[in-house]
Amino acid sequence: MNATTITKTVFLDAPREVVWDFLTKKDKLARWFHPAEQDLKEGADYTLLDQRGDMSRICWGTVLEMRPFESLVYTFTVKPLNGAMTTVRWNLKEAAGGTQLTLSHEGIEQAAGEAAFAMLSALDSGWDEHFGRLRKEAMARVEA
Repeated sequence: MNATTITKTVFLDAPREVVWDFLTKKDKLARWFHPAEQDLKEGADYTLLDQRGDMSRICWGTVLEMRPFESLVYTFTVKPLNGAMTTVRWNLKEAAGGTQLTLSHEGIEQAAGEAAFAMLSALDSGWDEHFGRLRKEAMARVEA
């Protein structure tokens, strides 16, 4: 990992199986991240849609690895990167009756070139917002 890798860890009040569904199932992805055209599948391309706009493609890539309830790795790009791919890695660990979820988002500097800091800053802020929604969704699942 280098200084331009975004790394975030959150603790969620939900078992790993539930958190896994929030990372991979299209109906759950829409609740905290972006609507997906389909559930994520290893080796398959995925597309996430802009629910605040015209439901156009907002981010996309290919699922590289799925180890259920443990880790998920996919390539990731957004419109400003003009198709240059980055890599997102998710790791799930049991933690005191809940789940420790760690995100590593790497390759941003290489993908963004001269706009690297602006892109790092935007993605860093975006992940914070998404994690806030994921916390609420995981808690709502527990309270329901």
